[in-house]
Order: sequence, then structure tokens, then C-alpha cells
Amino acid sequence: MRDLIQYAIPGFIILLVTEVILTAIQHKDYYDRKDTFSSLSMGIGNVIIGFVGKAIVFSALSLIYQFRLYTIDLTLWWAWVILFFADDFSYYWFHRISHSSRYFWASHVVHHSSMKYNLGTALRQTWTGNITGAFVFWLWLPLVGFSPVAVMTMQSISLLYQFWIHTEHINKLPAPIEFIFNTPSHHRVHHGSDLHYLDKNHAGVLIIWDRIFDTFAQEQSRPTYGLTTNIHSHNPVRIAFHEWVSIGQDLQRAPSIRAALGYIFGPPGWSHDGSRKTTKQLRQKSASVPAQERAPSL
Repeated sequence: MRDLIQYAIPGFIILLVTEVILTAIQHKDYYDRKDTFSSLSMGIGNVIIGFVGKAIVFSALSLIYQFRLYTIDLTLWWAWVILFFADDFSYYWFHRISHSSRYFWASHVVHHSSMKYNLGTALRQTWTGNITGAFVFWLWLPLVGFSPVAVMTMQSISLLYQFWIHTEHINKLPAPIEFIFNTPSHHRVHHGSDLHYLDKNHAGVLIIWDRIFDTFAQEQSRPTYGLTTNIHSHNPVRIAFHEWVSIGQDLQRAPSIRAALGYIFGPPGWSHDGSRKTTKQLRQKSASVPAQERAPSL
């Protein structure tokens, strides 16, 4: 089975080149040459490693499918509608937990490591996600009766949708679209490192999940893209593995098994001695600062 993403690569390239030209004509700062080449390198690596990763995912889904509770007839149109919502719901929780558990963040951080926001950033993808088990969030789908091929097809459709929302050239769309769907405006918020934007808007296709589960934030000002502590490197290998290396370093200094588990599965920024701060801790600290001492909100 060939991944739909592979078929879409020529389209990605055409749209990326078009955006680069438009950015140059408008004299915008949306692109940086080294940053873009890093993103493309990460995308190429993702495709190459993906041959192994997809095999792992397909094998895991197929194993669970052997124990399915039902067999869903995918010749029926409504079965695909249900699968769409089920996949998007699964993606929301995968994405949200990837921001709240360092184990999954170590792979997902790659996508947030660019300090630019453009179609090239959409291609800055993990090399370790499927290998380290990101697919576990979708295992319930073959269990209830969706075939592995159908599940992986819907995953690809979701990723195809998410490509175009990585742009600053589109401002806000009509209100009904902004209310229901993930849009460039909503996803720019997700890529912001500003405190009020951190860990918001985890949607894949539908922003309604963020509205339901209280993780939605409206775009109020242009985000500061990147990480709260940027790695300042264009080396693809460093981009791909820097957080895994950091986890290893933290494990070496962990004073107990409990602390070690915290460094692996706790939220990003957690530390046993409080030397670093999680998003929750940063917000608590900000809330404790008198209003007159805070920077004015935008």
C-alpha cells in the first residue's frame, strides 16, 4: 500500500515554491533559507524512515484487527463518515498528549522547532514518532472493526488537510469555517511559544474538539514561533534527536526512579528540583505576578 502522502509530494513542492515566490514579492519575513532546508531535510528523512514506521503501524493495527469486536462494512458511505470523526478525535488526543507527556513530545517537538511558520514548516516531521509508538492512539479503531488500510488512509487524509494551514498568507476565513475547522489562524496559535498560546489548538481537521475540551485559544496577535527554549540549530540530526538526548541526560542525574519516570513521562519542562518549569507552572507563576508588573497583553 502506497501512502497518499507520497502521491501528494509534487503538490507540496509546487505550493511551497509558490509561497516562497509570493513571500519574496511581498517582502515578508516568513522564510529563512537555512530553516527551510532543515524542514525539507526533516521531511525527506520522515519519508525514508516512514517505510519502516508504516510497516510497524500496519503490523500493529493488523494484529489488533484480528481481535475486532465487529467488522465494519466500508462500502457504506456512513462508515467513512464515522471513521473520519473517530480518526480526528484520536488525532486530537494524540496531539494533546504529545504536548503533555515528554515521551511523545520528544518526537513531536521536531515539528515545533522552526522559528518560522510556512508551508515548509508543515514538512518538518518527526523521524521517531511511529517507531516509538505514536500509533497507540489509533489502536482502538481496528478493535471496533475498521480495517488497518482504512485507518491509515484516513490518517493520511488528515495530514494532507493539515499541510495548507501552515501559512501566514491566509488571515481569517468566514466565521462558520473558523468555528468548525482547523484553520491557518488556529494553527498559528498552536505553533506560538507565547505563554497564552502554549498547548492550545491541538486539532487535526476539526477545531470543535478544542472547543469541547477547553484547549481553544483565539489568535489575538502574531505568535512568536518556535520553542520556549529554541535549539538554534539547522542540523537535521540534532533537530530529530535533541530532546531524546536531553531525556537521557536528565535520566543520568535523576535522584530516584520516581524522578526518572517524571523525566520520561511527565510534562515537558518538568524537573525534580524545580530548575525548569512546565506550561502549568509558568502560567501559575505569571498569575502570581501583580498586574502592574506584567507586560501589557495584546
